[in-house]
Amino acid sequence: MAYSEAGSGSDAAQISGPGRRYEVFLNFRGPDTRHGFTDFLYHGLVNAGVCTFMDDKEFRIGKAVSGGLLPINRSRFYIAIFSLTYASSIRCLRELVYIVDNVSMSKGTKSIIPIFFYVKPDDVKLETRLYEDALLEHKKQFPDEVERWRAALAAVGSIKGWEVNENRSQAWVVESIVVEVLVKLETRKKVLTKHLVGLDDQIKELTEILDVDHPVVQLIGIYGMGGIGKTTVAKVVFNILSSHFGKTCCFLENIRENSFTKEGIFQLQKKLLSDIGGGKHVKIVDHYEQGMMMIERVLNTKKVLVVLDDVAEEQHIEYLIGRRPLAPGSRIIITTRDQTIIQVKWFNGDIRRYEIPKMDDAVALQLFCRHAFDRDFPLNDYRKHSSEIVSIMGQLPLAIEVIGSSLKGQCKEIWEENLIYLRNVLNREVRKKLQISYDGLDKFEKQIFLDIACFFFNEKKTDAIYVWDDCLLDPLIRINILTQKCLIKVLDNGKLWMHNQLIALGRQIVSVKTV
Repeated sequence: MAYSEAGSGSDAAQISGPGRRYEVFLNFRGPDTRHGFTDFLYHGLVNAGVCTFMDDKEFRIGKAVSGGLLPINRSRFYIAIFSLTYASSIRCLRELVYIVDNVSMSKGTKSIIPIFFYVKPDDVKLETRLYEDALLEHKKQFPDEVERWRAALAAVGSIKGWEVNENRSQAWVVESIVVEVLVKLETRKKVLTKHLVGLDDQIKELTEILDVDHPVVQLIGIYGMGGIGKTTVAKVVFNILSSHFGKTCCFLENIRENSFTKEGIFQLQKKLLSDIGGGKHVKIVDHYEQGMMMIERVLNTKKVLVVLDDVAEEQHIEYLIGRRPLAPGSRIIITTRDQTIIQVKWFNGDIRRYEIPKMDDAVALQLFCRHAFDRDFPLNDYRKHSSEIVSIMGQLPLAIEVIGSSLKGQCKEIWEENLIYLRNVLNREVRKKLQISYDGLDKFEKQIFLDIACFFFNEKKTDAIYVWDDCLLDPLIRINILTQKCLIKVLDNGKLWMHNQLIALGRQIVSVKTV
């Protein structure tokens, strides 16, 4: 059997292996729609990254179902395109029966999308003569199969689908079906850790702020220190909102890490263009400046949801969403450690800020226990150890997850050894994450950061400023920068505050320098 198939990142001509899986199977009458609507739909799905099966020619009437229709078994969703002569095709009817059986046995994991192409649902449900006459003709040669075909047609004809006729744009229908498929497949959704705790209030507040029904363009900057959970929150919000945007949504991860070179920026641009605009846009750009201009054109005409994760410079935003006005209703989410990044001067919409709050003690302990014990509370012999570790970690989600996972299944002696270690030394993986922020400071900012970690934590800012003034460190400017980069806070009582893990980082840096 010859066929066409394509999927995300694969060549459309790639030959299927024995275990090839598909996301969508197209059931259609070739002479009616192959070189028109079905072809448009097939390429629309392929361009959206959906792995789609479409056979290239009719099955021979005697072909065995188990072999010829094997791709149906390997598909998750089925699109049945009912056209004027659909019911005259033995292949179409046999496929449809096999599809209905697959969906019935799938326990809700598979489904059918019917398309009524210049026919009515009543025609498919055999309430008119159009398909009924064809079945009467088939009954002469295939009397044992006709009743099954009747049942399958009636079942699928009763499902709410899409009607295509002279009063409706086929391009619009194809676009709408592609969006529906993407929503059903959840192809754009981000994979989340199974241990999500204490985020309900944050997610509720952010989704209300972003209000997808409001036509005003919005940008929201989610900020906080490294490891506090900005990316996790952004992923949850993205997954919730993406169904409102169909295929015009994109999540760009690790921008700081991927933007050290122009080529890295260009690769991010190509992903955004591919996700939102389709492969055709990627093919006509060959450097980052061209990429930005193409992004401006695309985002100016499409309502989009874009997440820019871990942005370190304002210029990265310019490269990835451009400087032209965005289409009404668009939403841009930025995660960053630096509040100043969020001040996007050329942005044409509403700009909001959201600081990730410190995790509550009880929620932090629950998160730790999920990773260490696969339950919400510690084992009796480990209660004290668990509470102390969470306290040492300063309720920082990254540190809690790393340490909790490392202690899972370990004996009590190992826990006690780790406690001694953690009281004095920052975990290597946590340090690597936090060190990024420190390395981005200039020498004066680093000096003030280390001074606060070693001497001025919980001390009056005014007292520390006297010392730094004498050292010509421009303390007011540097304190403001450290605050904006989420490395310190000045509390309402005028005292300097720094997270436990950042204190540990600073003291560890100083101890290495003095060795």
